[in-house]
Amino acid sequence: MEMTAKSLRSRIAEALACAERGDSVTITYRGKPRARLVGIRQRHEGAPNGQGLAGFGMWNDHENMQDVDAYVRELRNPRHAG
Repeated sequence: MEMTAKSLRSRIAEALACAERGDSVTITYRGKPRARLVGIRQRHEGAPNGQGLAGFGMWNDHENMQDVDAYVRELRNPRHAG
């Protein structure tokens, strides 16, 4: 689907519905394509956080990744010089 920037203002619901169906919406400004609106892939129900995300798998066997929040808090703690 293609729509102008001006028509996007009044037809945003239609554009979002199109993106949600899996189609892309090309937005034009002064007759030239400027942006593309695409839907976000939905995570499968019941999938654990991060499953299927690029780069997450390299941390799967890291010993501190059982509690990700605690690991991040530890990384953010300031390190004091001796």
